[in-house]
Amino acid sequence: MPREAYQRNLKELQDEVLVLGSMIEKALERSMQALKGRDLDLARQVLAEDKHIDKKRYEIEEQALDIMSCQAPMASDLRILLAILSIVTDLERMGDHAAGNAKIAVMIGDEPPLKPLIDLPRMNDRVIDMLHRSLNAFITHDAEAARKIVPEDDDIDNLYDQVFRELLTFMMEDPRTITRATRLIWVGHNLERTGDRVTNICERVVFMVTGKMEELGVSTY
Repeated sequence: MPREAYQRNLKELQDEVLVLGSMIEKALERSMQALKGRDLDLARQVLAEDKHIDKKRYEIEEQALDIMSCQAPMASDLRILLAILSIVTDLERMGDHAAGNAKIAVMIGDEPPLKPLIDLPRMNDRVIDMLHRSLNAFITHDAEAARKIVPEDDDIDNLYDQVFRELLTFMMEDPRTITRATRLIWVGHNLERTGDRVTNICERVVFMVTGKMEELGVSTY
């Protein structure tokens, strides 16, 4: 393969990572919309589209492995490909977390709301913003931008702690709320784990640019 075609394929592959990322952002947005609006049709749509996320991940992996096996990329390009293989795995898992929240929306159905949803949507918005910026750092090869995102995961953890404590109070005061509260705790847990996966992406961006593997954030969950 001529060098120009190789570089074009590598650029297209990176663009495909952004496509997958946009699919994840959409899934996260819609799963929270479904939860807030008791929109079961939207929740089921998120669940149905999760298979497209899985398919896109595998397509990107196959393309990356094909380039690695056929082109013997130099060190810098090899780091890009290795980063892509890791990033798409984390993105697909984020899709699983969004699908998990859509499942919870279906389980809740038309049950009376336990409480107004305030902190969970805040977590969701923050996670989507962090994800979007981490992928911008990936496509622009900006290690410093990736590093700056990581401390924000502490805010996600703090919001999760707040949600957990509040819902635990509901359960202690009225055991009849245990099922509904537990479901919302799982929503928060899925969002907390999504934040951790954004940190993973940031670590791969730093590796891609610098060649050094660094643990930028340490999850306590």
